[in-house]
Amino acid sequence: MPALLTIDEALAAVLARAQPLPPEAVPLAEAAGRLLAADARAGTDLPPFASSAMDGFAIRAGDAPGELPIVERVAAGRPASRPLAAGEAMGIATGAPVPDGADSVVPFEAVVEHDNRIAIASDVAIGANVRPRGGDVRAGDVVLAAGCRLGPAQIGALAAAGLAEVACGGTPRVTILSTGTELRPPGAPLAPGQIYESNAAMLETALRRGGARVDRLEPVDDDRDAHRVALERGLEADVLVTSGGVSVGPHDLVRGLERELGVAEVFWGVAVRPGKPLAFGTRGATLVFGLPGNPVSSLVACELFVLPAIRALQGATTPGPPFLAGVLTSPLRRSEGRDDLVRARSELGPDGILLTPVQGQQSHMIVHAAAADALVHVPRGTGELGAGSTVRYLRLD
Repeated sequence: MPALLTIDEALAAVLARAQPLPPEAVPLAEAAGRLLAADARAGTDLPPFASSAMDGFAIRAGDAPGELPIVERVAAGRPASRPLAAGEAMGIATGAPVPDGADSVVPFEAVVEHDNRIAIASDVAIGANVRPRGGDVRAGDVVLAAGCRLGPAQIGALAAAGLAEVACGGTPRVTILSTGTELRPPGAPLAPGQIYESNAAMLETALRRGGARVDRLEPVDDDRDAHRVALERGLEADVLVTSGGVSVGPHDLVRGLERELGVAEVFWGVAVRPGKPLAFGTRGATLVFGLPGNPVSSLVACELFVLPAIRALQGATTPGPPFLAGVLTSPLRRSEGRDDLVRARSELGPDGILLTPVQGQQSHMIVHAAAADALVHVPRGTGELGAGSTVRYLRLD
């Protein structure tokens, strides 16, 4: 039997085949959470005109100190009716256009106003309290680079720069298929030997969070014909994710049938616990993941390999997995033959994130895993990682 791939080797094999999907033009109102497929460039200078940074009076700096008549009051969205002449002041609101001829703004609290005149007691610097045209960005400049994920601040920046739509990475279409005669839908009565099917809902949640459009097929019994029909349908998607049936038992039908359907298997088995019996292959541009049936194994494989592929298909330049740094609060023993992903709780300590492993680390214990919000990476080796060791971890949001 060939040696198992390391996490990094398996991930590299996956990402090498996860080519970005064709970009889509997306209205800005619908672009939240999407990834930019091309640089987004400003359609206008921002601000598009010199504007006041506060409520006050627009003046010529050379007229201060001194006393000036107020000849007009300028509101936001309503430019002055004429340029400001020497020896004059105009009242101005925050965000209003600075009149031609003015070069500074004096705040209300810095003047004495009386009988439609203001008295300025001190010098005023040229440009004081004026937001220059294009001070944030110039028309044609890059607002956000390709690969950026669009959150609230990014959407706001694009809107302010005058963009009504942006080019985003395509949304991957993912089909999820759970296999096993023992599976029953949640809420149905259980006969002896049956369990509730949980992997599909779990995986759908993770993949939708990653930006995929998900189609979940009905679970199939351990029957060749049922498997074949479901797999043929699933292979029409950009990504097929199966759960269960990828080991070497007599009822593990997925890999053999996928080969018959034209799937070229890239690897089977990764040196990681949980998640070792992971299969990955391709048929044309379709990525095919065979995840283990144990729920925690399936979750770990999804976080390590499927979600990075989903991000890469959308055009992410750093698809992950996004490991962070934290500190163990208790020791963890290392395995010589493979890396471990240990479920843990995280909390903010005085010097960073503290990670405490939860009880119940077996791969079938999804309820115990639900108490965790982190996967701690324990690299292969001998001995243990002591309390206080710095480790890498993945967030389970």
